[in-house]
Amino acid sequence: MQIFYDFFPVIAFFAAYKLYDIYVATGVIIVAVILQVFIHWIRTRTVSKMHAISAVLIFIFGGITLALRNELFIQWKPTVLNGLFGLVFLASQYIGEKPIIERMLGHSVELEPQHWRTLNSMWGAFFIFLGVVNIFVVYNFSENAWVNFKLFGMLGLTLVFALLQGFWIARKLPPEEVAKSTQKEPPQ
Repeated sequence: MQIFYDFFPVIAFFAAYKLYDIYVATGVIIVAVILQVFIHWIRTRTVSKMHAISAVLIFIFGGITLALRNELFIQWKPTVLNGLFGLVFLASQYIGEKPIIERMLGHSVELEPQHWRTLNSMWGAFFIFLGVVNIFVVYNFSENAWVNFKLFGMLGLTLVFALLQGFWIARKLPPEEVAKSTQKEPPQ
């Protein structure tokens, strides 16, 4: 359910594009992001940094797209967003005590410090890769192909990468963590 919530604006954008056009879809994604941030705030009384950054970029790039009637601005948004996330991940290795991935997952996974840095670097590089692939698709394929890529390609690549990361993490877990997670609870 969380993945649907996180991708709700992109799914709404996709549906609006298929039913209307890029400009209606841009208006829909702006409204969907406002709704997403509002629902998160109602549920938690906080605003997710990821949702806030995405919302600001959608307002800026979507607003320019609608004002100038030029779809390139909304098409550049995923590249800018993923580039920012990639840079934040990579910079977090040098700023603060822990890389950002350890701050996000450290409460549920125990890894050696060098493995946290490697995992963090992989996520930083992956976000930058997604941004580069997005621009490649924007300039080398049709608008329709880009919209399909934005939903299916980016989501698919992210899910595959996350799955591979899960396997990588499982191989790097300390032996006592593996033993703890595989112990069966006694019957009651």
